[in-house]
Amino acid sequence: MATVQLSTQFRCQTRVSISPNSKSISKPPFLVPVTSIIHRPMISTGGIAVFPRRVFKVRATDTGEIGSALLAAEEAIEDVEETERLKRSLVDSLYGTDRGLSASSETRAEIGDLITQLESKNPTPAPTEALFLLNGKWILAYTSFVNLFPLLSRGIVPLIKVDEISQTIDSDNFTVQNSVRFAGPLGTNSISTNAKFEIRSPKRVQIKFEQGVIGTPQLTDSIEIPEYVEVLGQKIDLNPIRGLLTSVQDTASSVARTISSQPPLKFSLPADNAQSWLLTTYLDKDIRISRGDGGSVFVLIKEGSPLLNP
Repeated sequence: MATVQLSTQFRCQTRVSISPNSKSISKPPFLVPVTSIIHRPMISTGGIAVFPRRVFKVRATDTGEIGSALLAAEEAIEDVEETERLKRSLVDSLYGTDRGLSASSETRAEIGDLITQLESKNPTPAPTEALFLLNGKWILAYTSFVNLFPLLSRGIVPLIKVDEISQTIDSDNFTVQNSVRFAGPLGTNSISTNAKFEIRSPKRVQIKFEQGVIGTPQLTDSIEIPEYVEVLGQKIDLNPIRGLLTSVQDTASSVARTISSQPPLKFSLPADNAQSWLLTTYLDKDIRISRGDGGSVFVLIKEGSPLLNP
């Protein structure tokens, strides 16, 4: 009886017996390929059979690479959590500042520090290449732009207050609309500016204002007068005039319907103040931080974001 010794890359040896008077071949106890097998034809010569050599290929796992990947994933999760914490802290610090008008110097310093930390974690390093994030309506939550402070100041116009300041970006048409909405006892009204913007860098856009628009007043059917109004630091009691309102309710309702049906008033803007630029230093689906002329900073929150409802 002849014997043939087979070996593999695993150095396992299997002996196969061939009987001279029999065509049967005893099979090895087991043979399991790991990944792939390379077959070679069987050759039989002088009673000696050479079977296909089976080559086993095993891919070793690099535990170091897995450990590095897990560590990177853990750091990424921690970074996202830290960013969300900073966003919430910033929004909380803005509470009661009246968009920056009423902020103390200590509060301004705290807000500035949070803004700087958030800018260092900007998830969108090239905002102008992510126009889908810029697109939409943004509500102004804070600014250091001093030219807006007179507008925000209370008591300049009795019974009238700034209800909302917003910026709406249409990335498809490259337009920007800045809008200020006023609210009073008779209703609401808005003043806005329409502009075009051009991309100048991954973070910067150039804005060219084209026209101003005074919106159609949205008047209420009933007049609500507060108990008092503050003018230049002095409170004026309004209770004595409440009785006069009863006779004008019907007239107010008729006037409201007539005025609200009129088109908005549009006007051109002076050429010398018709251009500006804006640098976006932080952008995600909830918050946008931009810096403008003179180093002023703007913190805006996307309409519909849960951050608007702390």
